[in-house]
Amino acid sequence: MQIKKAVILVAGFGTRFLPATKAQPKEMLPIVDKPVIQHLVEEAVASGIKEVIFVTGRGKRAIEDHFDHAAELEFFLESRGKKDLAKEIRTISSLAQFAFVRQKEPLGNGDALMHVRHLVGDEPFAVLFGDDVVNAKVPCLKQLAVVFEKYQKPIFALEQVPKESISKYGVIGGKKISPRLYRVDTIVEKPKASEAPSNLAIVGKYILTPAVFQELEKLEAPKNGELFLTSAFEKMLAKGEEIYGYEFEGKRYDCGDKLGFLKAVVDFGLEHPEVGEGLREHISRIMSQESHITYHES
Repeated sequence: MQIKKAVILVAGFGTRFLPATKAQPKEMLPIVDKPVIQHLVEEAVASGIKEVIFVTGRGKRAIEDHFDHAAELEFFLESRGKKDLAKEIRTISSLAQFAFVRQKEPLGNGDALMHVRHLVGDEPFAVLFGDDVVNAKVPCLKQLAVVFEKYQKPIFALEQVPKESISKYGVIGGKKISPRLYRVDTIVEKPKASEAPSNLAIVGKYILTPAVFQELEKLEAPKNGELFLTSAFEKMLAKGEEIYGYEFEGKRYDCGDKLGFLKAVVDFGLEHPEVGEGLREHISRIMSQESHITYHES
């Protein structure tokens, strides 16, 4: 069954990028000249997705505007002879069919997903978090879709992470059943390195079935009021339901982290046809200057 819908969760406050995100969504921060959120949409479209559903929050209107038709801007660009740029801008609004749902309070990603249950319906769907950008020959989501076509069961994107970072992620334990593919036995949310079942972390790209809504609906809201997908996955595993994880091919950038975002800007910048050469020369110049610095002991 082909995956036709993707849900992109972008309701967070983006506190790690304050003050830059005080008046704009962190998902609209540009990687060179394209916002993070557009990279995610283009990944979904390149994976065969026809409909993209955003779960947004207060202060995220710029995302909706970005994927809307901008007739005045297109006219202005064309009147200045910038027809190629006008065409590029026009293409953004026609990448897919878009829908926007607002999460009124930040009550966890499980709560955010429940807001779109009526739009997803009874078919499998993709979920993308607004921070994870993957540069790959075959889109990460497409890699997951290929596996899903065979097993028809929920599947996560997985990445090996170093011990010092393991406590930032949900980590799986499971059995390797083929190259890069694991059947998940357990999920531990943000474990200590000494207690982690593996070094395979869940990245914010999933393909899920409607069964996840049934489990989310049964969950009791915790004391802090936040409802998380991990709790639903744990219930599914406890019932003996199959869940898989795939160690994707490609390079991931955590664009919700300052350093991860800067790495993405540099790497994508080096590949950019307009600025790549100049950026490469600039980096080479800096490296050359540093190599000529002489350090003296005091």
